[in-house]
Amino acid sequence: MSAEYLDDSFHWVRDDKALEDMAALIAQQSFVAVDTEFRRRDTFYPEVALLQLAAAGQCWLIDPLTITDTKPLQALFDQTNLVKVLHSASEDLEVFERWLGVLPRPIVDTQKAAAMLGMGFGLSYRDLVRDLLRIDVAKDETQSDWLIRPLTQAQCQYAMQDVTFLAQCWPILEARAEACGHLPWILEESGGMVTGGRGPLAKFKSAWKLSPQQLAVLLDLIDWRESQARRRDRPRNWILHDKVIQDIAKKIPTSMPQLADSEGMPAGVLRREGKQLVALIAAACERALSDPPTAIPAPANSRVRKLAKSLTPAMASLASELGMNVEILMPSRELEMLASFATGEGLLPRPAHWQGWRHSAVIKPLELEAQRLLGEQNHAG
Repeated sequence: MSAEYLDDSFHWVRDDKALEDMAALIAQQSFVAVDTEFRRRDTFYPEVALLQLAAAGQCWLIDPLTITDTKPLQALFDQTNLVKVLHSASEDLEVFERWLGVLPRPIVDTQKAAAMLGMGFGLSYRDLVRDLLRIDVAKDETQSDWLIRPLTQAQCQYAMQDVTFLAQCWPILEARAEACGHLPWILEESGGMVTGGRGPLAKFKSAWKLSPQQLAVLLDLIDWRESQARRRDRPRNWILHDKVIQDIAKKIPTSMPQLADSEGMPAGVLRREGKQLVALIAAACERALSDPPTAIPAPANSRVRKLAKSLTPAMASLASELGMNVEILMPSRELEMLASFATGEGLLPRPAHWQGWRHSAVIKPLELEAQRLLGEQNHAG
């Protein structure tokens, strides 16, 4: 461990004045390491329980349960000359969006940085620290209830280590990234992170099989559940389970008795919202007759799958040339998407992250290779 953290000290921030003083100090730095602890067991939104920051050799534990004015934090997160360093940041971003109403920018996700430096894809924080600092980080408090006060000394030490070591890892990663020219790409890749993931529709793998009316019902039920989950702050499946939504979309019930026969339909939902759901289903079906929803593309056919498989060696070669882990270049489902565009069968919009560094370094070379392979196939045919 570096000397600046030998005393294992940290500062508690439990009031607005302490938060303001901390923010003023951190604002003078070039980067700050950031992490959160939260609970998400029976809610839609994560419940923030602790914010940890480390900069300039110091660590702060901020108690969101006692802070009333978060403006200094919002200003820090908006400060463009202060890089916010996180590891596997997606859930933390959800916390900030809900709690503070802002997302930290600019950010670096050290998990993405590690993959773009060839250290491993999906590298855990523990492995990152072990690889870079030769330190083993204890994970004994992972399942703690962070909303209970007072926090134990073990919890505080665990929380502190999540940012103090991260603050030591980033300069090493930054130096490596600058040496190979990947630093702008890492900043771009991290900066493109958004909340929400792929969205709830992605879980319905067979949605492409549905008729326009069935698909309209599915989409409206998903939207209704999303609205209810957010309004009531409860997990999606607590409102209505995926399998129930899927069964309703397939059967298109037109009455309360038919709705009651849906697989897994909870009696409470039927009693409280049954009439509303029957009306929603009827409206979706009627709308689909004149304004059908955009069809969901079927899985890739054999020609597209064959081309995607043929592109795999080219992608591995690109990863080797770039010194990156191959998984960070493009997931397999997107390789099939690229192959479908090459064969003229692509229907989905191109992903936004196919722009920027990935377009020039990955997408364009793979598109050229796809055309070459198709030319060979046509010539052979």
